[in-house]
Amino acid sequence: MRFKDKVVWITGASSGIGEALAVAWSREGATLVLSARNAAELERVRHACVDPQKHRVLPLDLTDTNAINAAAKDVPRVDVLVHSGGVSQRSFAAETDLAIDRAIMDLNYFGTIALTKAVLPSMLARRSGQIVPITSVIGYVGIPTRSAYAASKHALHGFFEALRAETAKDGIAITIVVPGYVRTKVSENALRGDGTAYGKVDDTHAKAMLPEVAAERIIDAVARKKQEVRVGGKEIWAVSLRRFLPALTRRILRVK
Repeated sequence: MRFKDKVVWITGASSGIGEALAVAWSREGATLVLSARNAAELERVRHACVDPQKHRVLPLDLTDTNAINAAAKDVPRVDVLVHSGGVSQRSFAAETDLAIDRAIMDLNYFGTIALTKAVLPSMLARRSGQIVPITSVIGYVGIPTRSAYAASKHALHGFFEALRAETAKDGIAITIVVPGYVRTKVSENALRGDGTAYGKVDDTHAKAMLPEVAAERIIDAVARKKQEVRVGGKEIWAVSLRRFLPALTRRILRVK
């Protein structure tokens, strides 16, 4: 029970990796705060957790800064803040309305840092806390039809690397989670260039790692206070390939 009586706040907790993390963390003895926009789905997840009565559902729209600030005041103590909320993309940059680029950045990046900034003062005051942003391999390696999504995940890497350097002296740990393909609804919920849902399951996700497996690896990394953990299949090696063989990586990723 590595997280017994620790308060773990998870955004994007209504499905996918966020849901799997909630169930797994409840087995670790944590007290959960579950956030997403869909209150009914959050209740379903809460009841799937161990000791559901000890956990709390807190619906939250990460594009609403006022709601974020109010929610943070309503959760005075957070030991682990997990950023799992976000949306992906399935459209070429030239075919994507600028409003969609802004919407993806607003949710994935600005919503994440807004909640971080709202919770951070209480962590600094206690000189204790851990922040767990869930980014993506695409935060290192941009691929076609993911331009805005890649930008948002690159931005998260930059923000949290800088924040780690600023707050390490204050007892704040940051574990950046870099998933590859995980079997979730991320492709179904992804946005097309006009803002409509993609509505399809990519083959890469249909055959991918189960979210429950990813959750166990993530929680183990958080418990060990690792600075970064990559979870997924062979695609996670694209990060190293991009670093050591950048020209080859770019050729591989070009649209044929």
